[in-house]
Amino acid sequence: MRILAVADLHYALPQLDWLVQMAPRYDLVIIAGDLLDGGSFVTPSAQMVVVLKYLERLRGLTRLMVCSGNHDLNHVYSNGEKYARWVPYVRSAAAHADNDTIEVDGVSFSICPWWDGSIAKNAIGRQLKDGAARRGERWFWVYHAPPAGVPVSWSGSRSYGDAELSAWIAEYQPELVFGGHVHEAPFARGGSWASRMGKTWVFNPGKQTGDVPTHIAVDTELRKAAWFSFEGAGTLDFGVEGAEPEEMYAFPEWVPGA
Repeated sequence: MRILAVADLHYALPQLDWLVQMAPRYDLVIIAGDLLDGGSFVTPSAQMVVVLKYLERLRGLTRLMVCSGNHDLNHVYSNGEKYARWVPYVRSAAAHADNDTIEVDGVSFSICPWWDGSIAKNAIGRQLKDGAARRGERWFWVYHAPPAGVPVSWSGSRSYGDAELSAWIAEYQPELVFGGHVHEAPFARGGSWASRMGKTWVFNPGKQTGDVPTHIAVDTELRKAAWFSFEGAGTLDFGVEGAEPEEMYAFPEWVPGA
């Protein structure tokens, strides 16, 4: 299975156009949160309408997985806790969203929402416990925030990681976690687009301006990942014991479009 993973598009319509163009080349597209932009002059409700139209197009081109991020929260529970009520509207036979755990081509996927309080956090805990009971040999998570204390959560001045996620990773040891949230991590000194926690690799593509988003391509059979940005690129053989991300000098043949 070939996966294209992005995050933190923040209502960048040219980047969504690029994603629509690239989607047919992949078996799965993952958008790991923050589809909307809380600082935009466009109202959140208008952004949701436009983004959902893009997501409908994407799910018609390939399988799609989307989790919510902190910029996507648009509704409030009775206790004041915010959540992204609109993200699950993308669901179809080919599209999966917050709180879903499914199996695709022998890989179990758990897609987790952004948690703003105890309701969503406790639901994620139950979701991962249930997922662990029926996981396959391979288990991937989609979770907007990175774990705490690793390079993918480092902004250059501080870590913005999620300690709860760190604990869940330590307990369940999924193979891969696709996230985002910390835009600077791949570009900051001491940061990275890929970090290892025990047996788990965590990915954060970062964010850049322009028509093409930072993105990560993954081949699940080859157990290889490649990261692309305007400032650099890298590769990782995550199936190799002791492997680390390396700078890339030639476009990998296994990446669609090479």
